[in-house]
Amino acid sequence: MLENEPLSLFKQAVMSILLLSPALAGADEWLDCIMEPNARVNVSSEVPGIIEEMAVERGDRVSKGQAVVFLKSAAEKSAVALAQAKLDFGLRKAQRSKDLVKKELISIDEMDELETENRIAELELEQAKERLNMRMIKSPVDGVVVERLLSPGEYVNNEPILNIASIDPLNVEVIVPVARMGELRRGMKAEVMSEWPKDKRYRGKVVIVDPVADPASGTFGVRVELDNPRHRIPAGVKCQVRFLNM
Repeated sequence: MLENEPLSLFKQAVMSILLLSPALAGADEWLDCIMEPNARVNVSSEVPGIIEEMAVERGDRVSKGQAVVFLKSAAEKSAVALAQAKLDFGLRKAQRSKDLVKKELISIDEMDELETENRIAELELEQAKERLNMRMIKSPVDGVVVERLLSPGEYVNNEPILNIASIDPLNVEVIVPVARMGELRRGMKAEVMSEWPKDKRYRGKVVIVDPVADPASGTFGVRVELDNPRHRIPAGVKCQVRFLNM
């Protein structure tokens, strides 16, 4: 299941700092922000089973489609081998039967029956391979393993096994004073300065401007998207942002 971090989760953390400011931030002033993953994914299994191997550790980078968990699959491997043997036998039998048809030793109907049996055997092999493939759980996204929730030897049945954070791009979540609501728009550039690496500056762009403000705090939310192709910028880090091209 894919879970995008809602903007409301960051409001209390950032808003407490904003409300302590003596005046509303001006157009050229820095605002407090937090750099977060663009998504967090709970990786689970489509089928029940016992975990045989966890192929990744917490902190490992993973690619979309990479195998991250293996369930025990001895029965499924045997089923694939059996289906393959059945198909191979049927194909050899059909090949021999073609010569017999030419010699009119068997009928065309008998040959058609053999070919039908082989088509069925092919489908059975595909199904067996698919069941085996489902014992290998793959990452649905590029990202970083945040948490291993289960261990080898444990039984799994739909519950999450791993939590993976997608951190390219990063979402920079900002709480902005309502006085600036008309100034900000999607697509405008922003400069982000991270707490760590200390004072490192990056360029991003505004992708979300909340159309509804919070009347209790007099603020509204803005999201800046920050490219992070090599995962060099950590998520969960405090930052400051200022908006450009006003």
